[in-house]
Amino acid sequence: MTQTRTAKISRKTKETAIDLSINLDGTGQAKLATGIGFFDHMLESFAKHSAIDLDVTVKGDLHVDMHHTVEDTGIVLGEAVAEALGDFGGITRFGHAYLPMDETLSRAALDLCRRPYFIWNVEFKRDKIGEMDTELFKEFFQAFATRGGMCLHLENLYGENQHHIAESLFKALARALRMAIAPDERLKGQAASTKGSL
Repeated sequence: MTQTRTAKISRKTKETAIDLSINLDGTGQAKLATGIGFFDHMLESFAKHSAIDLDVTVKGDLHVDMHHTVEDTGIVLGEAVAEALGDFGGITRFGHAYLPMDETLSRAALDLCRRPYFIWNVEFKRDKIGEMDTELFKEFFQAFATRGGMCLHLENLYGENQHHIAESLFKALARALRMAIAPDERLKGQAASTKGSL
């Protein structure tokens, strides 16, 4: 694949101001400043294990709560992935990963098909990890899948440590996405679809 698969998006609302850039063919470098420490940690894991270079700066209304910052980051990251993929031609399209992390096992499966769908089979037993509300993970992943044009299934199969559950989900998504965006030279730039396009 010869074209540069990059995107840069700025999104400003009354609730958040986000500047985000990605390189799908990077080495997993991350520069992160969302204002939420645990969220930065998760995005760093996502970047490292997807091998996507990610630069994110968010100024959100954290005096209200973290919801807008987390969800809007998912929106912009999904849009950036879709923009960087162009017509989605020439990529493997499907990806999956089982991610063990000590006592925890999580699974991600996705289809870069331009038909968004999201399945979430995860339950957290605590309201917060660090200062971050655990209910916000679903909001992030759903926004990411919807704006990224992907069918995404995320499951935690088992686990006890809530940090491990959250991190294993981000890493599983990263590995599944890394597989799905990989160029398939046999497609010669065409979509992996019997329809001929996605």
